[in-house]
Amino acid sequence: MRRVFLSYQHRDQMRAKGFNLMSYNKNLKLDFSVRHLVDPVKSSDQQYISRKIKEQLKYTSATVVLIGKDTAKSDWVAREIEWSREKGNAIVGIQIDPGAEVPAGLLEAGAEILDWNKPADVAQFGPAVERAVKGTTRGQNMPRNSISHCSR
Repeated sequence: MRRVFLSYQHRDQMRAKGFNLMSYNKNLKLDFSVRHLVDPVKSSDQQYISRKIKEQLKYTSATVVLIGKDTAKSDWVAREIEWSREKGNAIVGIQIDPGAEVPAGLLEAGAEILDWNKPADVAQFGPAVERAVKGTTRGQNMPRNSISHCSR
């Protein structure tokens, strides 16, 4: 089971919660470590927020970025993409608003961008994460269940 960090712009929190519900879908075989949903960061201290986000990134092998209409403008999402790349995480983008601008960091990372416009689109998320993980150096050397011991 993969540990996936979910990055999203705060305005998309309700849709991120819906995405998080997919962790209960046994057919997707994903486990999500999600910022703001499990332990909301209620602070304006940027160092504290950064530390909390990095704690959520720890023990993950992939990052999924929900791409809404304002995501490309989010400094926090840009940082999360950067930290994910530094960590060696596989990265996948999921466009939740058709035509939304894709963040530059996703393009630079060569991330696969998927659409989430209809219920059937969900079936492609698990395989996309697996493809992305297998494409990373870290993923090529990591057993599928090597990080399933992560505790929150």
